[in-house]
Amino acid sequence: MNAKLHRRELLAAGGLLVAFSLGGRAVAQLAGGGEGGGAPKVKRPDLPGSLKNTPALDAWIRIAPDGTATIFSGKAELGQGIRTALLQVAAEELDLPAGAITLITADTARTPDEGLTAGSHSMQDGGTAIASAAANVRMLLTRAAASEWKVATDTLSTTGDGHVVAPDGRRLGYGPLAAALSLHVEAVADAPRRNPAEYRTLGRSLPRVDIPAKLTGGAAYLQDLRLPGMLHARVVRGPSYGTRLAAPQLAAAAKMPGVVKVVRDGAFVAVVAQKEWQAIEAMRVAQASDYLRTRPPLPVADGVHHLQALPSREIIVLDTHDGDRPATHTVRAQYSRPWYSHGSIGPSCAVALFRDGTLTLWSHSQGVFDMQRATAELVGLPPEKVRVIHTASAGCYGQNGADDVTAEAASIAMAMPGRPIRLQWMREQEFGWEPLGCAMVTEVEASIGPDKRISSWDYGVWSNSHNNRPVKAGGYAVAQEVARGFPMQEAKPIPMPEGDGDRNANPLYDFPNMNVRYHFVPEMPLRVSALRSLGAHLNIFSLESMLDELALAGGVDPLAFRLAHMCDARARDVMLAAARRFGWERRPNGDGRRGCGMAFARYKNQGAFCAIAMEIEVERETGEITIHRVAAAVDAGQPANPDGIRNQVEGGILQSLSWAIHEEMTFDESKRTGFDWGSYPILRFDQAPGSIEIEVMDRPGMPFLGAGETAQGPTSAALANAIADATGVRLRAMPLTPVRLKAAIGV
Repeated sequence: MNAKLHRRELLAAGGLLVAFSLGGRAVAQLAGGGEGGGAPKVKRPDLPGSLKNTPALDAWIRIAPDGTATIFSGKAELGQGIRTALLQVAAEELDLPAGAITLITADTARTPDEGLTAGSHSMQDGGTAIASAAANVRMLLTRAAASEWKVATDTLSTTGDGHVVAPDGRRLGYGPLAAALSLHVEAVADAPRRNPAEYRTLGRSLPRVDIPAKLTGGAAYLQDLRLPGMLHARVVRGPSYGTRLAAPQLAAAAKMPGVVKVVRDGAFVAVVAQKEWQAIEAMRVAQASDYLRTRPPLPVADGVHHLQALPSREIIVLDTHDGDRPATHTVRAQYSRPWYSHGSIGPSCAVALFRDGTLTLWSHSQGVFDMQRATAELVGLPPEKVRVIHTASAGCYGQNGADDVTAEAASIAMAMPGRPIRLQWMREQEFGWEPLGCAMVTEVEASIGPDKRISSWDYGVWSNSHNNRPVKAGGYAVAQEVARGFPMQEAKPIPMPEGDGDRNANPLYDFPNMNVRYHFVPEMPLRVSALRSLGAHLNIFSLESMLDELALAGGVDPLAFRLAHMCDARARDVMLAAARRFGWERRPNGDGRRGCGMAFARYKNQGAFCAIAMEIEVERETGEITIHRVAAAVDAGQPANPDGIRNQVEGGILQSLSWAIHEEMTFDESKRTGFDWGSYPILRFDQAPGSIEIEVMDRPGMPFLGAGETAQGPTSAALANAIADATGVRLRAMPLTPVRLKAAIGV
């Protein structure tokens, strides 16, 4: 991959774009699911999605003289297919072919600040903004044609190929019309949208634009980026976060072949070499040292339950009082999940160049604007002198090492002006230093009455903050290593309705007498931050596992039990659709080996709806689990690209199964010990379900609902419910490994 180091000119003669109108920033809303630093202040609350923050049309869309369009989005392609979906949204509302549109994403010098690409907000916020902005532009083009022809605007239509047409057959192209217009105007809230019955692009499964290069070995990833004169770097440090080397062999490393410089700033050390392998060899020599623990010992004795022993702040999520109701059965249970790694297949990488007083960063961070500000503070530059360009890498859905490696590359580049620096972490560094997904514990006590309905619901969840993405320099690991030093960023919970540790702790079901509490634990035994779905994973696992336990106690079918407590019509539709696709009424009964389970959730109670059913088989002699088939239904509002939604849900199913069965970061008192795929196992190809069927509900014209994280909780819960159905054994502490299952079965 080659990259030009100067900014490409954005204006073309006659094109419809005057200047970017990217407003100032003041945190005012929960962009990106409340993670990171939020978004610019709301300027126009009447406008939809991110358009309310950046209402000027010229910040979003350009029409070139040839009638093609360029769309600017602050959302990033993480492997979730958002480039394709946003192209389809823009194509539909501009009424242009998708091939006539170029999409520019997540570049602090070119695109609107939409906060983080997180929280399943890309379609809900970014897609909605682009749809409205494109509808506004199409309206202005149509009005321009009406003025030219001196006819009523409502007599004109667009053709789908970039023309406005009159009833008498006259045609004008978007290019000539754009030459007479300026988009340096704010959007209006009521620009007419296209009729869903006439959609040409939305709702169709167009091929993803990011796949060809990935399949053919093309320049698809940040790791492929090569700039003239580029040097390669590796950081030199202890085995995992909270350690440092006692006596790094820096003098010996400096003498290694190809080494250009050993960069040292306080406790931060990096070797820089002409070639990548030379940097790796020098790093190995430098790291030939014992290490010291610099933070409190890791909680080996009590593991995840250590969270319950730490000081916490109680947050009341729900407290409802509906009068005393009789209870015939009461179930008490504790559920938990361990610390998870993001497990990105490609270790984190960044490229940095400091030239002529400006620092340019190529990063796969999910928050390039937060990174611009935090890195500027770290290296001592004004934010306007730092440009961050999102460049795709291995996906992570959360905060893996992408932010840290970029900050470190920036620090190295500042010490070596004029030379592009490519820094990539080693596999063991990715496992050892990235922020993990939070361990969590929940405790539930619930009762049902003689009517077989829930009469009370008492729920508590213990968790650290899932929101530790860097918004200041202190959010980076390197910030505590450099000589200048920065205080660690304060951990804060994300308020509801987004939530973090309490995300989805508020049931969508109709339960009386609910007492739901979030025990927010500020102190982090291990370094943690965002991982796909945040606290929703364990909260849904706990909720949906308890529903099956209560249904069993009351002798009620699990699906019928859920429907009896659900008033939301779309939620009911999704549960019934998944049940039909799975054949729930005809499912095999649990026989000691085979069993079936289901689960449901609406992500954050405001995103996509998802129901999962699965059939499994347990080998009682070993505890091994075979997943024969999975059926799912998802309602994500108007589907932009149905196949893209299926990809997201299928990927979520596979990742959630991997979490539920296999994954757990291990550690001793001084360091993490899961440094490779042997010591941190993930789901393998031969362990994937025999079949996965996903029904995407058709919701023409309905608002977009984010689908990227909707399957995480229901999948793990459906698995636990299927295991209980198959074996009669209820496992509540993930991972549900074969060893634990065999021990619970007791054969």
